[in-house]
Amino acid sequence: MKKVLVAMSGGVDSSVAAALLQEQGYQVSGATIQMWHGTAESPCSREAVEDASRVADSLGIPFYTFDMEEVFHKEVIDYFVKEYTLGRTPNPCIQCNRRIKFGQFFHIADELGVDFIATGHYARIVKEGERRRLLRGLRTEKDQSYFLYPLTEDKLKRILFPVGDYTKNEIRLMAKRFQLKIADKPDSQEICFVPGNDYKDFLRSQGGLTETPGDIVDTQGNVIGCHDGVFNFTIGQRRGLGVSQGTPLYVLDINAKTNTIVVGSNEETGGRVFTVDDFTWISGSSPGESFQSKVQIRYNAQAQPANVRLLFPGRVRIEFFQPQRAVAPGQAAVIYAGEEVLGGGKITERLL
Repeated sequence: MKKVLVAMSGGVDSSVAAALLQEQGYQVSGATIQMWHGTAESPCSREAVEDASRVADSLGIPFYTFDMEEVFHKEVIDYFVKEYTLGRTPNPCIQCNRRIKFGQFFHIADELGVDFIATGHYARIVKEGERRRLLRGLRTEKDQSYFLYPLTEDKLKRILFPVGDYTKNEIRLMAKRFQLKIADKPDSQEICFVPGNDYKDFLRSQGGLTETPGDIVDTQGNVIGCHDGVFNFTIGQRRGLGVSQGTPLYVLDINAKTNTIVVGSNEETGGRVFTVDDFTWISGSSPGESFQSKVQIRYNAQAQPANVRLLFPGRVRIEFFQPQRAVAPGQAAVIYAGEEVLGGGKITERLL
């Protein structure tokens, strides 16, 4: 029997993942990484750990808890705060996957001597001989492959995604079939360590950021208002700007060095050419120096046709066929070939 360690958050997806693997004949253990002592609805909270423990007990599997609050703070929260001070819009879930769930969790698995780790992500892994390919979840409305681009083939060989072939409703029905008490538990909030998703309050209260007033300017450089700190804004934002010119205005650029917010029309939010750094190719290498593919720049966005050009290892230049709204530095750009994730990285600079 192959041994598998399931990352259990106390939610429906990871709980059903454990139950499915047990049903398939794996020797299953569960583990929760205590990352943040959040609110009761947070997947990082003590209540969530207790839910995971109860599920493991109902399945009759061993369960472990590992306190990694210090490393989580260093690798995820400090990163989150720093990105906002630089005028970027970070994606902490991707950072958490890279450093914690598929970083620290592998070390735990090695210490326990297990063959695989598994999570409740909606994605699929396809075997082709010695190769491993990462695909979107079969049901695209719940696909989470966008968050998983930092994975490499070597890691994919030891990862299982049991729920990737199902819809959320199917998973809840399975939870009831397995008689799991969390079957109707609501989905977690978007950022597990930010209460109520109020990231601005979090940056002030937990991140120690202070509001430094600066100018809001139009695309010609004319000062049309004042802002209360660059970390309060994201690219494409419309509400809460505090300025009016008779037509709706949107954030086009955030310049942390000059403490300036640039605003303009909705049409001006479109970006077509940008660079991406810290790029990871799942296969280990680019499919070519220049090629056409589809690129997704936000979790809830559709992948769009683009030209991809390799500038040097770790950096690519992407040019969309058509301008895309709110290309935001700090967010991820993920390259797809059909349903397959080729790789991804962090958007650094909009060129056009």
